[in-house]
Amino acid sequence: MLDFQKLLIWQKSHALTLDVYKITKSFPKEEIFGLVSQMRRSASSIPTNIAEGSGRQTTADFKRFLVIGIGSVSELEYQFILSKDIGYISQEQFDSLSSKVIELRKMIFAYSQKL
Repeated sequence: MLDFQKLLIWQKSHALTLDVYKITKSFPKEEIFGLVSQMRRSASSIPTNIAEGSGRQTTADFKRFLVIGIGSVSELEYQFILSKDIGYISQEQFDSLSSKVIELRKMIFAYSQKL
């Protein structure tokens, strides 16, 4: 069993989740139960799956949770595209967030390959 808080992939995914909570505060109120909720769930699913997987007894189980986390990263990436295209976030915010999700996906994939 690993201490998930020491994993760089968990730390970066947690920081990204905090970013998502911050940026979605400025979204329109009518999106609270729509896009805001989806983005927050997608974002928090990433560190949640890393944490849960790290507590599993086998490497295969941990890898399975990392794959689920990668799926959530991709889901969040699309939600950033949608948010930009409908004007909820700026191009600058999108560029920053997009680079974070791309880096995180690569890191999680690389970590899973090392296991």
